[in-house]
Amino acid sequence: MNNRKILDLIEYARKEGCTDIHLTVDLPPAFRKNGDIIVSDLNYSKEDIIEAILSMLTDKQKAQLDKMVDLDFAYTNDKGERQRVNVYHQKNNLCAAIRILSDRVPSFGELNIPSEITSLVSEKSGLILVTGPTGSGKSTTLGAMIDYINTNRKSHIITAEDPIEYIHKHKKSLVHQREVGVDVGSFAEALHGALREDPDVILVGEMRDLETISAAVTAAETGHLVLSTLHTTGATNTIDRIIDVFPPHGQAQIRTQLAGVLKGIISQQLVRKADGSGRTAAFEVLIGTDEVLNLIRENKGHQITSALQTGLNVGMKTMDYSLAQLANEGVITSEEALAHSSDKKHLLEYIK
Repeated sequence: MNNRKILDLIEYARKEGCTDIHLTVDLPPAFRKNGDIIVSDLNYSKEDIIEAILSMLTDKQKAQLDKMVDLDFAYTNDKGERQRVNVYHQKNNLCAAIRILSDRVPSFGELNIPSEITSLVSEKSGLILVTGPTGSGKSTTLGAMIDYINTNRKSHIITAEDPIEYIHKHKKSLVHQREVGVDVGSFAEALHGALREDPDVILVGEMRDLETISAAVTAAETGHLVLSTLHTTGATNTIDRIIDVFPPHGQAQIRTQLAGVLKGIISQQLVRKADGSGRTAAFEVLIGTDEVLNLIRENKGHQITSALQTGLNVGMKTMDYSLAQLANEGVITSEEALAHSSDKKHLLEYIK
C-alpha cells in the first residue's frame, strides 16, 4: 500500500514542531503543538485517512485490528525517524494517535532535569519511578536517564518497552532493548527473564498490574537498579496506587518491600514557556530518605507531602516549588505556574 500520505504528515509535523498527529475519519488531520490540538486545513478525504493509517500496519496487525484490538507499535518513516502509534476504533471507524519521537536522546541539561536525579541514577540498586499524566514526557526523562547511565557506567542495561521509543547505542554500557509483543509477551515476563540475563539496570516501560509491580520490586530487592513509570500525579498518589493494586492481606508486605527499595519518585508535567517557544518540564522530586521510607512502612502516606516540603536540604522539591522556580527565572509566567499548581497558597509563598 502506498504510504506517501502518512510520510507527508509525519514530515509536516516534524517541520512544524508538533508532538502528535491525530487521524480521524471525516476530519482533516489534527496536530498537537505546544500542548494545544490544532485541526489543520489539509485536504485529506475519508479514504486518504484510512489509507494513511493502514499503510503503517503489517498484515498481522490488520488482522488484529479486524478483531477490534487496539494496536500499539513503533513506526519508522523513510528517513529512519521513529514514531509511537496507537490505532483504535471510534464510531465504527479507524483513528490513530501518532507521537513524534526525537531521533536522538536529549540530555539532562536540555530537559531541565534537576541535579538530584543525577544522584538517583548513580545508585547501584533500588527502585526509581517517573510519574505524570499521559504526554508529560515520562518516556523522554527515562530515555535521558538510561543514556546517562550508558554514558557514565560500565553496566548491562535491559529495557522492556511498549513500544521501543528511543534507540540506545552501546556506549560504556551494553544495552538490550526488548519490545513487548515483539520480543517478549509482557512486562512481567520481561522482568522475570531479565533476572536470568545478568543485568545491572532494568527499565520497565510501565508498572501496570500486580504481577509487574511485584516483579519490579523483587528485581530491586535482589540488587538491581529498576526504573519504571506510573500514570499518577505526585509521590503520595503514586505510593497509594502501588499499594492499592494488592489485595488487603498483601498490603502490609508491599509497604515493607517498597520501603526497602524505593530510591526516589520523580513526578512531572509540561508547562508552556513564557516566550511561546514551546514547553518545559516542572518536576516534583521525592527522595527515599529514612523518614520517607518509615512513613511508607508505617502506612502514614498522608504525611509525605509535609516531608517533601521540608526536604529541600536533601534534594526534595514539591511541584509548587518547581513551578515557582520556573516563574522566578522567567521561564514561565506566574499565571502558567498558578494554572498547574495543586496548592496555590503554597505556590505564592515561593513566587517572588
